[in-house]
Amino acid sequence: MKKYEIDMTNGPILKKMLLFSIPLMFSGILQLLFNAADIVVLGRYAGYDSLGAVGATSSLINLLVNLFMGLSVGANVITARYYGADEKEELEKTVHTAMLISIISGVILTGVGFVGAEKFLSLMDTPDNLLPLSTLYLKIYFFGMPAMMVYNFGSAILRAAGDTKRPLYYLMISGVVNVVLNLIFVIAFSMDVAGVAAATVISQYISALLIVRCLMNEQGAIKLVLSKLKIHWDKFASILLIGLPAGFQGAVFSLSNVVIQSSINLFGDVVVAGNSAASNIEGFIYVSMNAFHQAVISFTSQNYGAGKINRINKIVLSGLGSVFVVGVSLGAIVLLFGEFLVGIYSPEPDVIAAGINRLRIILMSYFLCGMMDVMVGALRGIGYSVLPMIVSLLGACGLRLLWIATIFQIPQYHSPEVIYLSYPVSWAITFLTHIICFAITKHLLDKRTALAEV
Repeated sequence: MKKYEIDMTNGPILKKMLLFSIPLMFSGILQLLFNAADIVVLGRYAGYDSLGAVGATSSLINLLVNLFMGLSVGANVITARYYGADEKEELEKTVHTAMLISIISGVILTGVGFVGAEKFLSLMDTPDNLLPLSTLYLKIYFFGMPAMMVYNFGSAILRAAGDTKRPLYYLMISGVVNVVLNLIFVIAFSMDVAGVAAATVISQYISALLIVRCLMNEQGAIKLVLSKLKIHWDKFASILLIGLPAGFQGAVFSLSNVVIQSSINLFGDVVVAGNSAASNIEGFIYVSMNAFHQAVISFTSQNYGAGKINRINKIVLSGLGSVFVVGVSLGAIVLLFGEFLVGIYSPEPDVIAAGINRLRIILMSYFLCGMMDVMVGALRGIGYSVLPMIVSLLGACGLRLLWIATIFQIPQYHSPEVIYLSYPVSWAITFLTHIICFAITKHLLDKRTALAEV
């Protein structure tokens, strides 16, 4: 094995999963710091109108980006499968197809985001005093979409081979650039939301260039050769088969969050700002748990490709146990220091109180969200992507939208607290349903494997 790669098909699972996941945790945290640096600088040096303006865009950004980001999940699964099976020619075709898809996706997102920014934000009932700043931030931010796509697809390819360290190093470099530029643009040049958006875009292009350089210097079948960039239609179809349901699920999840954000917007600037700060704090816990979701996808896909089906149950149990420990531990720490953490984003007492209000409800059961994602990863790793999409859409998104349309509309329940309660309810129901689905599909896979060996 190369020094950056991890052998996922042999040896102890939990130890290797931790080695794989810890750099991913830090990578996710650094990606969040791009946005966190934006809103902390704005909250401190530009006021909570600017803070709320950036926060009001997050659900919309996720909605527009997640459909294409799902394709990177497909790239990860198919790359890992060919890597585990040691099919070098098919692996090379997958890598070059995936990287070209990333460029095309980024260009499309830039166009859609720039042209539709103000209209989309208006449809979300973004407060009138925040709309101009939110629109300006969004238009600049979306110029970074090609870089974001290239970085994430490139990271997915390296992750499929067990390399989660180098993407972390590249994010560390671009993250430092982002923070420094935030301070320069906002404090020195008084550029407000335009400054933090520009800083984010510049840092995204740095991380993308570094990941491309890394892949071009690779050896073997995952080496990127620019002249070989081409859509191989069979590989494109395989990536779509896994990635499109994943992306569609992510997009609809984000749509439900847009509806929830629209409902939060009804309670005014202070609640919007507090919700934004709390959501960003929760994000650090989420990406820490999500690292194990990514690990389960890669480990399951490689072992599935290598024909080592007997290791899959252990991979899933290791992922679930790790997420539970991380989610409960980090949730307790954040609750303990909640006022201080929200205060980093904004010193306003009312904003802090609004943020704590959300944290107290969400974090008690946040581990269920991570465990739900692990089950989704396991199903996708063995080739089932439509099934977890349907379950997630009905169990999580459908329930949340139904909650907003019914319970939230009752006058005595028309409050931010009731909106926040929709999350733990939907996580619990969806997680239990995914467990049942995995048990059935794994049983069918075991039967097929047994018959093939006869």
